[in-house]
Amino acid sequence: MPGRSEAIFDVAQRRETVEELRAKRLAPGFWDDPDAAREVEIKISREEEWLDAFEKVERHIDDLETLQLLQEEEDDADLQQEIQSTATSLQRLVDKLELKSMLSGPDDHRDAILTLNPGAGGTESQDWASMLLRMYSRWAEQNGFKTELLEYQPGEVAGLKSASLRVEGQHAYGYLRAETGVHRLVRISPFDSGGRRHTSFCSVFVYPEIDDSIEVDISQGELELQTFRSGGKGGQNVNKLDTGVRYVWEGPLSNGEEVKVTAECTEERSQLQNRERAMTMLKSRIYQLEQEIQEAERNKLESQKKKIEWGSQIRSYVFQPYTMVNDHRTETKVTDVDAVMDGDLDEFIKAYLLQQAHEDA
Repeated sequence: MPGRSEAIFDVAQRRETVEELRAKRLAPGFWDDPDAAREVEIKISREEEWLDAFEKVERHIDDLETLQLLQEEEDDADLQQEIQSTATSLQRLVDKLELKSMLSGPDDHRDAILTLNPGAGGTESQDWASMLLRMYSRWAEQNGFKTELLEYQPGEVAGLKSASLRVEGQHAYGYLRAETGVHRLVRISPFDSGGRRHTSFCSVFVYPEIDDSIEVDISQGELELQTFRSGGKGGQNVNKLDTGVRYVWEGPLSNGEEVKVTAECTEERSQLQNRERAMTMLKSRIYQLEQEIQEAERNKLESQKKKIEWGSQIRSYVFQPYTMVNDHRTETKVTDVDAVMDGDLDEFIKAYLLQQAHEDA
């Protein structure tokens, strides 16, 4: 069984890749080009992380085979229960390893910034946006990622008008890029005294957070800094001062298209911290737009610019008259809507990444 799993995941090739990268690290003058050296280090770390996960799978396989041999010798109900538990754990590890194997994009290893903007519909759509923010926060928590709320504008009655969530951890962007698009909710609205069914929309956009290894030139456009009072975690002091920061950049992309990009941060205690965060967000969004241009040129990306309305949704969440979450890109359907809203998104993410892998093959 271990040999078979090695063949499926092409482990030998991965180990060979790590050895080749380590040899590069030992070459004279390796650090003469810091950017290239950093890329090699990132690749080594990425491959070693994957190999560690594979070895964990192999250990579970060995444990399962040992338990099965013991069960053949003595019919023990406790052993059978342990076998079932180990098999379930093994399947979960294999599924996660399969997902990791599909994360090969140039930015998949990066942290992610996720923004939510409710569509038309007032309180109902704003409440839907807050439900999605909770869903992604729960998914991140369950998968060992750290989260940080960068920007949050509460709704007038309930929910939120906009929010930005930073998700930190290996491959955060690789997983969450599957979530970019319009999400549609169908339910009986708790805000409708008549108990009628409502349809609401919220757009989700996910982009990779850039670091010092990536340079984004914003000198070709016009940059405006706006400050305002925010209600972040600084409490009353924050409300008295203009600590909220919004950057607005208007300028050309590499294809000549003139765009307007905004980035806002309200959750830090000082204006300086918010400015630093907002600038990183701004450059990350511009970088993502440039990446989309490059991918579109290779016919690997459909436009993400969709109106937040009927017919453009990537996923529908139906609470009444039945329960169903349906991803319209992959036709993945899950009836346990409560589990999905509590962060159980791996089935949708896996199906999307598999579809992308087949299209790119």
